Amino acid sequence: MHGLLPALKRGFKRWIGWRRLGIAASVVIIAFAITTLVRTLKGIDTGVILTALTEIPRGNIGLAAICVFFAFCTLTFYDFFALRTIGKKHVPYRIAALSSFTSYSIGHNIGATVFTGGAIRFRIYSDYGLNAIDVAKICFLSGLTFWLGNIFVLSIGMAIHPDAASYMDQLPSPINRLIALGGLASIGAYLVWLCMGEKRRELGQKGWKVVLPSAPLTLVQILIGVVDLGFCATAMYLLIPASPPIDFLSLAVVFILATLLGFASHAPGSIGVFDAAMLVALPEFGREQLLATLLVFRLLYFVIPFGLAISIMGARELWMNVVEPWQERRRLAEACAQANLPKQVAAMERERSLRQASKR
Repeated sequence: MHGLLPALKRGFKRWIGWRRLGIAASVVIIAFAITTLVRTLKGIDTGVILTALTEIPRGNIGLAAICVFFAFCTLTFYDFFALRTIGKKHVPYRIAALSSFTSYSIGHNIGATVFTGGAIRFRIYSDYGLNAIDVAKICFLSGLTFWLGNIFVLSIGMAIHPDAASYMDQLPSPINRLIALGGLASIGAYLVWLCMGEKRRELGQKGWKVVLPSAPLTLVQILIGVVDLGFCATAMYLLIPASPPIDFLSLAVVFILATLLGFASHAPGSIGVFDAAMLVALPEFGREQLLATLLVFRLLYFVIPFGLAISIMGARELWMNVVEPWQERRRLAEACAQANLPKQVAAMERERSLRQASKR
């Protein structure tokens, strides 16, 4: 019996492994979501969707766009907070903002955010002397901010409106409320654990060691995640049909659960997964009207930031690899020309002196 668990552990690492398990889970989530989406979209009238798009108030779309803008502004503090936590204070905020925005926008739209986002971060931060281990720490702390914020908001929402999650997880309301209270208790226990000394907050060893933020800074970390989610959920709330009415917290619960499913699937842009989850969890709304809402939200939150991020990264690479080398070569050529100028002037002066002497 004592040797059974180690044997199972070795067998799991050899034949399955966490990587294969993660890939299998992603495939299952995507397959289930696509099946659900196809079944839900049967009989959809595209003409009704187009009509529903025109019925969304333009003012609400503008306000939703502003909320998305502020959500991405808040997102920039994910990396900035992580950089200050690991002691890389020489990296300015503008670089942290660039890294956060581009890595999230491109990584989330391409898929496999952990790898694509990490590669973009490394490309940017390597210019400031950060290595792969530093970037891994930043990714870890940014992910921690994301999960703490999600758990906190989701737990509060499910504790107050546990039935909001029932359509998605198929669990009775008392169980959902119990899960929510467990989530809040786990955050409280985590904060207490952080207060037990800096040694407790150290994870890893040697070069891989990262010191978790203190309890007061963790509250700031949670606040960053809450504000980010708050703006995103508000954008969705502004776009959702006014009838039938739904309260903000219930929509926030559904929105966060759908976002987490999309994140877990690693599907590009959470396509299919996020949409299927929203359609399943909000059956009280007409499918055409809800699809119109999802199309506008996807445009504001996924498509436009993705295009901006690609443009910014493309312009940055063009500037660093084409324009700056050309400017450097031009400066060197001008410096060389200026260095040779005194010799040419001296030679001209000697010729003029000789001409004057010969005339005498």
